[in-house]
Amino acid sequence: MSSVESPVAAAQSPRRPDPMRVKRIASDADALAAAHALAACFAAGAAERDRQRVLPWAELDQWSESGLGSITVPREYGGADVSFATLAEVFVILCAADPALGQIPQNHFGVLGVLREIGTPAQKARLYGEVLAGHRLGNAGPERRSAAVSTVLQGTTRLRETQDGLRLDGKRFYSTGALFAHRVPARATDDAGRAVQVWVPRDAPGLTVIDDWSSFGQRTTASGSVVFDNVRVDPQDVLPLWQLADRPGLFGPNSQLIQAAIDQGIAEAAVADALAFVRERARPWIDSGLERATDDPYIIADIGRLQIDLHAAREVLLEAGRTLDTIAAAPIDAEASAQASVAVAEAKVLTTRISLEASEKLFELAGSASTRAAQNLDRHWRNARTHTLHDPVRWKLHLLGNYHLNHVLPTRHSWN
Repeated sequence: MSSVESPVAAAQSPRRPDPMRVKRIASDADALAAAHALAACFAAGAAERDRQRVLPWAELDQWSESGLGSITVPREYGGADVSFATLAEVFVILCAADPALGQIPQNHFGVLGVLREIGTPAQKARLYGEVLAGHRLGNAGPERRSAAVSTVLQGTTRLRETQDGLRLDGKRFYSTGALFAHRVPARATDDAGRAVQVWVPRDAPGLTVIDDWSSFGQRTTASGSVVFDNVRVDPQDVLPLWQLADRPGLFGPNSQLIQAAIDQGIAEAAVADALAFVRERARPWIDSGLERATDDPYIIADIGRLQIDLHAAREVLLEAGRTLDTIAAAPIDAEASAQASVAVAEAKVLTTRISLEASEKLFELAGSASTRAAQNLDRHWRNARTHTLHDPVRWKLHLLGNYHLNHVLPTRHSWN
């Protein structure tokens, strides 16, 4: 039985951080500095973690203690409330070091965005307090496709009112971060047929997280299954997710901005490794008459093209973050919410393309030696190809064209 198939990892529970060791980040500059410090630590073991599929328990404890988990908590609740542009840059920095480890907190910040928009003051005070103490949030992701589940927004997970209180039942997949989390928020349908989000404590009886993630890329995200078997639910842990469909907001663009930043990080790592390999290991082609691969005019031109595309994607990503910052500073109406979705869609198209382009071009520029298993450079393409499937770029292009041509506002959900 392989490590992917084994349930052993599911038996491990996340360690509760010592609140005295969790730093309190106070500004955007602090957040970026913390991200750079963690990235320097994470990069060293990234290739080996991918090769052996070593789950990053210790690294995530470092992440918790760094204080990065609370950077989007509003100031009135004790957080730094950093800009969207800074949040995007934090993910780029971490994912350039290790995109699987860097992706794990994506749902942490995604569900915090939901809490910001529909949580009650009491829920915010309690749940933000946990995050400030270093607790991590995972996510019970979409259900697997079945006759009853044809899209990622559909599901059979149910929150039922019983004589014994609220109970949650269901099985979900693509649950990035759930294995390592202290709470596992899950989408469910209540007795009234409405979508809700239930923030289940990781140690709740009846909750099982199974490490059955077997993708060829993003291997250590542990994005596997979560099972809820008659789990008792505190009513104060339930958010009215159904309200978001009728309320213009930024929960979807926030989620998409993070997804685009992950792809940008993968691209930046691939370009950096391409440059290093060409400088240090690649040989000039026999017909070139050159002594060094770095003098090859075709390689030089391709590197120039990669740098342009990489820079363009990064700038559009950060511009999208700044657009969200501007929109968040004023009352958000339907048009503003749509503009946010359009901005992040543009970024997602470019970061998807550069992550795939850079991770494949690496081998063409570096030569056959770069394909050796010892280098493990194929992890960049495997990670890019896996993560960019999260939401199809063809529908981002449709969103953009339909908005600019017909002024059709994007549907509000986590993928827009």
